[in-house]
Amino acid sequence: MVNFERHEYDVIVIGAGGAGLRAAIEASAQGARTALICKSLLGKAHTVMAEGGIAASLGNVWPQDNWQVHFRDTMRGGKMLNNWRMAQLHAQEAPDRVRELESWGALFDRTSDGKILQRDFGGHRYARLAHVGDRTGLEMIRTLQQNAVHKGIDVYMECTITQLLKSGDRVTGAMGYWRESGNTIVFAAKSVVLATGGVGKAFSVTSNSWEYTGDGHSLAYWAGAELIDMECVQFHPTGMVWPPSVRGILVTEGVRGDGGTLRNSDGERFMFNYIPDFFAAETADTIEEADGWYDDKVKNRRTPDLLPRDEVARAINAEVKAGRGTPHGGAFLDISSRRSADYIRRRLPSMYHQFKQLADVDITAQAMEVGPTMHYIMGGIRVEADTAATTVPGLFAAGECAGGMHGANRLGGNSLSDLLVFGRRAGLGAAEDAAAQSAVPEVDESQVEEVVAGMREPFGRSGEGPYEVHSDLQDMMQKNVGIIRTEVELDEAVNRLQDLKNRSKGVMVSGHQQYNPGWHLAMDLESLLTVSEAIARAAHMRKESRGGHTRDDYPDPSDEWAVQNICIKQGDNGGMEVSTTPLPQMPEELKELFEEGSNA
Repeated sequence: MVNFERHEYDVIVIGAGGAGLRAAIEASAQGARTALICKSLLGKAHTVMAEGGIAASLGNVWPQDNWQVHFRDTMRGGKMLNNWRMAQLHAQEAPDRVRELESWGALFDRTSDGKILQRDFGGHRYARLAHVGDRTGLEMIRTLQQNAVHKGIDVYMECTITQLLKSGDRVTGAMGYWRESGNTIVFAAKSVVLATGGVGKAFSVTSNSWEYTGDGHSLAYWAGAELIDMECVQFHPTGMVWPPSVRGILVTEGVRGDGGTLRNSDGERFMFNYIPDFFAAETADTIEEADGWYDDKVKNRRTPDLLPRDEVARAINAEVKAGRGTPHGGAFLDISSRRSADYIRRRLPSMYHQFKQLADVDITAQAMEVGPTMHYIMGGIRVEADTAATTVPGLFAAGECAGGMHGANRLGGNSLSDLLVFGRRAGLGAAEDAAAQSAVPEVDESQVEEVVAGMREPFGRSGEGPYEVHSDLQDMMQKNVGIIRTEVELDEAVNRLQDLKNRSKGVMVSGHQQYNPGWHLAMDLESLLTVSEAIARAAHMRKESRGGHTRDDYPDPSDEWAVQNICIKQGDNGGMEVSTTPLPQMPEELKELFEEGSNA
């Protein structure tokens, strides 16, 4: 008999980043009794590391901007693999979500006439990102958190969810443990929203925080939901590579948007050598035009330093392989020679203080050494666009753990607007779903006992610890399933993952359940291995290069693969099933936005 803490709600939201907070706020506003569960502390979500801004066609800097242009940019940036309906809703609703955030107290940088200021970012035709210096994510979390607390939403901090509970096909709640005590906690709920973020801790070099262990992806997968586009992993082009104290920490795209340029070890602005045909018509091909664009965006085309992230990451990777990288395997990013120290400190305060204090790098006086770092996964839980419902009744998802919105590559700034748009829709969908249920479901205690028994198993074993398995997993994923992939490497990855899964089943943990980081990692390993296998198997199936998925043995995009999503679900035998599904058909009026001469 297992003793456990028990709670009942209409809606529970797992994850307290931007998407989770916005979902909880919306569910509560609809009258649902709502709880917010976070693995870390409230206010510590990885959303705070999203620095550059929120993409929304407010038209405050460029009146020509509108949702159609934003939609087109998003689809083109995603190499047309996006769920068109999600991209449409996102582009249409993002301005209202930003204004809503402002009405709740968010403080944005301003134009001279008092409107929300917008900055340039890669892949966006117009300056579109509403921002607070380079601390936009922090301001978003502060504002949403304040609103959620004001609404009286119950918050459970330092609480890890390890399993969703089901009755038949329907999700009926979730269970996990308090990180401090190790005690079991169970939530019965009419509807559940997953908003757990990404999978970065499956890789050795990542901008992601420790919480990003693929929890939501795995919880949904184990519950019977489908995952899509898992092969599409974004390596942000400008993570710090030196000094070691800041390795992997992100340098916001806002540095390049405000004038920073990329150079190789020869001093060459190499991005002019890597302009793809797909973006050639709108990208400057001379230094003179690129530099002129910062002052006159009508007469000049955009600098190639602001091509979409996948293009820039591959270009840096190619320069390093060609022997033109920095001493520590990256590229130089320089804004110091192009902007005054006062300008840099005013526009990029966090960048300046962070690197000065942590690495003694003064970005007002010297270039930074940057390179690709695993930053975001476009793949995630398959959801219905309008409601954020998964393929499992009672289960919804939003934010980075949900797939479809970004296609093969996410444009910078679209993540924060994605959180707001689909966080709201997930909360609304979950509340409406909960209202249709007659009562909070009963907890099946046998399910709880089975899960708890499995959670305690590492304490009775003798063998290697979870850290060894995790380290080997990260090294393998970085090497075999990283920014450039091959058939041979992916075959090896799938085989090694089976070995790692076998090893994980035998890991040992010493001590007890009270705040035990080794045990916590042992619990996370199953999620990390699940998402890693999904990424590797999907990457193996997609025999082309597209967005965040690059195959060295299939270097070009394929017309055949352009119209297919890769879907992953758990088979009846417990194994991972990988299949393809046709891309949803875009309506004709939206297709017209991509035709030559379109105003979009």
